[in-house]
This record gives sequence, structure tokens and C-alpha cells, in this order.
Amino acid sequence: MCHITQRSSTFSFSKICSIFWRFHHTSTSHWCSCSKTVSDEKYHDPFQLGKKDLKNLYEDIKKELLVSAAELKEMCDYYFDGKGKAFRPMVVVLMARACNIHHNNSKEVQASQRSVAIIAEMIHTASLVHDDVIDDANSRRGKRTLNQIWGERKAVLAGDFILSAASVALARIGNTTIISVLTQVIEDLVRGEFLQLGSKENENERFAHYLEKTFKKTASLIANSCKAVSILGCPDPKVHEIAYQYGKNVGIAFQLIDDVLDFTSCADHLGKPAAADLKLGLATGPVLFACRQFPEMNAMIMRRFSKPGDVERAWKYVLQSDGVQQTTYLAQRYCHAATREIRKLRPSPEREALVHLTEMVLTRDK
Repeated sequence: MCHITQRSSTFSFSKICSIFWRFHHTSTSHWCSCSKTVSDEKYHDPFQLGKKDLKNLYEDIKKELLVSAAELKEMCDYYFDGKGKAFRPMVVVLMARACNIHHNNSKEVQASQRSVAIIAEMIHTASLVHDDVIDDANSRRGKRTLNQIWGERKAVLAGDFILSAASVALARIGNTTIISVLTQVIEDLVRGEFLQLGSKENENERFAHYLEKTFKKTASLIANSCKAVSILGCPDPKVHEIAYQYGKNVGIAFQLIDDVLDFTSCADHLGKPAAADLKLGLATGPVLFACRQFPEMNAMIMRRFSKPGDVERAWKYVLQSDGVQQTTYLAQRYCHAATREIRKLRPSPEREALVHLTEMVLTRDK
């Protein structure tokens, strides 16, 4: 799967479809038995295993955001309320422990590695604040967005401030390699947003465009954060690549399932409106796969579902097609690749928790 993600532009869309069609019909039983084998092993709940290292995570983030202006402080604290699952920091601390154990059997997370987990959550949250402004979003995580409460201008400034605080925390680690790795995330976020603003007429290019955008906007943060903690915990470049590839594959799968849930989960469950991507004019995985069965969707994709009735028609086409299934199978392939990578590390409860996490990504409903 790594080969496909790195060189996706060389694959035609029809070939991608046929790969996943064959995968479904010839290998589904293999995937299921693989999952069952993993499920039968004794591993720990990732969230429970990472709990110790994530204790007081949001309080520590708020310390990084120490500011005298009351309104700015209130805005910065708004999403750091401790009610989120802290998915990204959890992946980061588990990867840190797995790499430390692999290298010298140390089970403790270093202070610098925990700082990476904090920085990852800050960068992620800042990107959400900015995304909500760009999308004119009304709700996020089940509550009103910053831009709805305080206005667009102040929301942009709050996102900028969170990013600047994350940069200060990053500089404090004092490792130029880590600074280089994590600043790549910010560049990718911007480039990913520009990719999302554009669209491709050719359907083969369109799918490669979608996967590249998915990596830059979602997976780069997880991949590079995992790589950063592996560098801090182990000198072996092979381990750094394992950590990066695991994070990349899990991150892409996470977003693919997110795109599926936009069609299959109710708005209350998601914490944002259903069909949000279609309303923003975005053609995600389920739409691109559905387009193979309903070519009339091509025109709608190119005009970004802007005509009256486009969103409703596209929604129906996706649900009548196998777009949701094919996107789910694609996510399975990415998770399978992530599992292959992480199993190259020495056995540990953290390694098994990261394996289990791939199953949780596939079965989540919000």
C-alpha cells in the first residue's frame, strides 16, 4: 500500500478500483482472519495504556497558551476542554514507548517525547480553527465554532496564536532535526488546504489529488509526530521510517473513514452536519468511487456541487453505489500496511496497542 500512496499518480483510477474490487472479492476473508488473529492476542486498550502519559495534557497545553488578554485566553481554551479523546497525542506516546522499548527496553516516555504529543495536539487544534473559518463551519465537536461565537477575524488570530505557542514549545525541545520534522507538518497543512481548494478534470488525476490532499491535511501530522518521537528515542533510521509509515497509513485510513462517516453517521454523532463535505463542494473517496458507476457525477464534481439539487443527487448516487464500501476497503488496506510496519518493532504492549488501534480506526462511528 505504501507503494500506491507514494506513487499514486502513476496508477489510473480504473486500476485502483480494480485493485480494491479484487481485494474485496478474493482477500476479504484473509483480512478478517488477520483481524481475528490480532483480536485473539492479549493487548491493552490504547487509550488506557496511554492514559498515564496523557494525564494533565490539556492543563499543560493551557500553560503553553498563557496570555494576559482574557478574550484570547477564553478562545484558546475553548477546544482544550479535556473532553476530546486526544487521539493524536495517544498515538504519539504509544509510538514513543514502543520505540524506546525496541531500542533499549525503556518503558518511560521522555519529557521531550511528551512535548511532541502536546505540540501535535496544538497544531491539530489550530488547523481546526483555521479550517472552520475557511469552511464557514457552524459546529465542531458538538458545539459552536470559534468563528461563530467570536467572528472570523478573531478566530484566525486565535489559530495563529496556538500555532505560535506550539512553535515556542517546539523550539524548547532544542533539537533541530525535530524542529525540521514538525515544521514540515505546518507546510503540509497549508499545501493540503490549497489542494482542497482546487479540483482535477481528469478522473485519474482526481483520485491521486484526493489521496495527496488527505495525506497533507490529516496524515502528515500523525506520520511526522511519530517519526519525531522515534528520533528522540532511537538512533536507528529504520525505526524512524517504521514510525513514519505507521503514522502515515493510520492517518490516511482515519481520514478515509471520516469521509465514509460523512455519509453513514448522523450529525449528532459526528459533532458536525452530515453531508458537510458535499456542501463544501468536496469530492471525497465515496464520491469518487461512486462516479465510476454514475458518470453523470463528473459534471457535478467539476462545478463543486454548486447547482440547486446537486448535493441531494450526489448523496443518493453515493448511497446507491458501492462508494462507501470501496472507501472502507481502501482504509482497510492502509490499516493493514500500518500493522505490517509496526510489527517490525520488538514485541511490547504498546506495539500491540498500536496494532489494535488500526482496528479501532476502521470500526469507529464518530
